[in-house]
Amino acid sequence: MRAFITKDRARRMSRLDADPNIDLRDHIRGIPDFPKPGILFYDISTLLRHGHAWRTAMARLADIVAPHKPDLLAGIESRGFLVAAPLALELGLGFVMLRKPRKLPGLTIGLNYALEYGTDRIEMQADAVPPGSRVVVLDDLLATGGTMAAGISLLRQAGATVPCAACLIELTFLGGRSRLDVPFEALIAYDA
Repeated sequence: MRAFITKDRARRMSRLDADPNIDLRDHIRGIPDFPKPGILFYDISTLLRHGHAWRTAMARLADIVAPHKPDLLAGIESRGFLVAAPLALELGLGFVMLRKPRKLPGLTIGLNYALEYGTDRIEMQADAVPPGSRVVVLDDLLATGGTMAAGISLLRQAGATVPCAACLIELTFLGGRSRLDVPFEALIAYDA
């Protein structure tokens, strides 16, 4: 099942497309009071619509992810799909969706997890990950880490090994990294 993406191939692809002069922060828009008062929402839609910056972000993530030698990439609904699917294509790998309940056809497996106030659930198709696969988990943003930690646990429940997790953005002041028991990397960190 191992894909034939070598570290050298990923590095070559990334070097060709990454622009070292691009500051990805310039392409992330902060929207105050969304989705509720007091929250500053980091909007990646401005990054997505700037082709050169988006390509640079994917190349930089490829440099982070490829050394972990994944067989598959898993994206967390929904903006994690926007990160994991093109990166999987870039690296010549398959892509697995981690979704909210009752969104996937066929037999699914799931995991309930605690939120600050309540619980949530994440699911994947039962046959999506062959046991023993190396799966890297991706999302657009790491905040408190609860959903990312649940995604890692769900993949392990399916028999996968999770060598790392990555995001475009990390909100370091929320401490989400401390909830993860795998190496974690982000392209951009916001301290407040």
